[in-house]
Amino acid sequence: MSREPRREQLLNAADRVIQRDGPRASMNAIAAEAGITKPILYRHFGDRNGLITALTERHTAALLAAVRAALAEPLERRDRVEHVLDTYLAGIEARPQVYRLLTHPEPGDPSGPGQALAPALRQIAEEITRAVQSQVDLGADRELLAEAWGRGITGMVLAAGDWWLESRPCSRTRMVQALADLLWGRLAAAADLPTAVLPTGPVEPPAVEPAVD
Repeated sequence: MSREPRREQLLNAADRVIQRDGPRASMNAIAAEAGITKPILYRHFGDRNGLITALTERHTAALLAAVRAALAEPLERRDRVEHVLDTYLAGIEARPQVYRLLTHPEPGDPSGPGQALAPALRQIAEEITRAVQSQVDLGADRELLAEAWGRGITGMVLAAGDWWLESRPCSRTRMVQALADLLWGRLAAAADLPTAVLPTGPVEPPAVEPAVD
């Protein structure tokens, strides 16, 4: 088997083990799941951080592509807001242990692989900013408000999604409604821009195995 398909198989095995064992899943367990020895795993990824980096690229690309597609759906504004929120929550719900690995630093290493989702969150904030700028008439302060909202919405949804995933106080549908209600005030009052253009981009999600409930 050529290197890239083999690498994808190893990442699939790592996904399964992390979902089963949590963020501290060992390289030994991942190698055993893949049916190989640990030196072969190191040959492909260098070390554990290299493996986590590869998983990060896989999952953040998929999440970015999903959010971008949700922003571009031809829906009424409230429906689009709820659709984007649901897309993000569904993404972290599908693989909660992988999400925890990407967002929560390991003990004693606050700048380590646990911060891996940060670049993707910045890109999501930029996507929301562009969507607001291109679709919503916010007057003379449109650029400032779009930037503030893009970053504020992303941070809010990250924190709320993290709490929801850990606590499960309600269904995903109810959580989407709660967050959309909070965001809706000024968005509901603003008019559409007459020449609104939906954002597009080149990010394509990599092939991944379907989540197993």
